[in-house]
Amino acid sequence: MTATQSILQGVGIAAPRSATVAGSRALSRPRRPALVRLAWGIGGLAAIFALWWAAIALLAPADGFARAFAPTAAIGSLVRMMTGSDLLIHVAVSLRRVLVGLGFALAIGVPLGLAVGSLRALEAATSPAFQFLRMISPLSWMPIAVMVFGIGDQPIYFLLAFAAVWPILLNTAAGVRQLDARWLQLARSLSATRWETLTRIVIPGVLGHVLTGVRLAIGILWIVLVPCEMLGVSAGLGYVILDTRDRLAYSELMAMVLLIGLLGFLLDAAARLLYRLLARQA
Repeated sequence: MTATQSILQGVGIAAPRSATVAGSRALSRPRRPALVRLAWGIGGLAAIFALWWAAIALLAPADGFARAFAPTAAIGSLVRMMTGSDLLIHVAVSLRRVLVGLGFALAIGVPLGLAVGSLRALEAATSPAFQFLRMISPLSWMPIAVMVFGIGDQPIYFLLAFAAVWPILLNTAAGVRQLDARWLQLARSLSATRWETLTRIVIPGVLGHVLTGVRLAIGILWIVLVPCEMLGVSAGLGYVILDTRDRLAYSELMAMVLLIGLLGFLLDAAARLLYRLLARQA
C-alpha cells in the first residue's frame, strides 16, 4: 500500500477502482492450481494440432502439394529455419517495429486520453472524429503512407501507430471518467498542484485502463504488422512470408504462420504479466 492510499483510507475514501479490482476479484474467486490450468491449455493446443494433422491426412491427396502444410513438415521446417538461417534477425526486426509503433501510440494516446477524459468540451468535439478515424482500416492507409514516407520503416511505424493509438486513447479516457471524484476533491482540499494531482492520483488511477489498452493494442499491432511488412522492405516476418510463397516453400510458409502465432501469444502473455505485476504494486 502506498503512502497516498494510506492517507486516503485514513480519511475514509476508498482506493481507486483500478487499484482494488484485481485484489477483490482474486479474493472472491477460488484459485485453481496452476498445473491444472497449464494441462488444460496444453490439451487445447494438442487438440488443434490433432485436427490440423487429421485434416491433412484425410483430405489431402498422398502426392498433393497440400502435404507440405502438414504439422510435421511445418515444425521440421521451423526448427531448420531457427537454427540454420537468418530468421532470428527477421524476428528481431519485427519486434523492434512493434515496440516503436507501440511507443508512438503511447506517446500520443495517453496524453490525448487524459485530456479527453478530463474535459467534457474536448470529448464532445473530438469523439465523432476519433470514432470516424478508428473505423478506417489501418491497411487502407498503406498507399498513402508509402507516397508520403517512401519505402522503408517509416510508413510501417505510421501504420502501426495509427492502429494502436485508438485502444490506448479510448481506454485512458474511460479510466479518467471513472476516477472516484472524492480523490480529486481531497487533492483540491490539500492544495495539490495540477502536476501532483496528475502524477499522484490521475495516472495511478487510470493505470489499469492504460494497460488494458496496451494489451489490446499489442494484439492489433501484431495482426497489422505482417501485411505492413509487405511494403517493399527486405526484413521482417511479413517479408519472409512473401519470400517463402515466391519460392513455393510451403512447409516454411506454414512454419512462419506457427512462429507468428507463437510470438503473438508470448507478447500477449507478457502484457498480462505486466498488468498483474503493476496491479499488485498499486
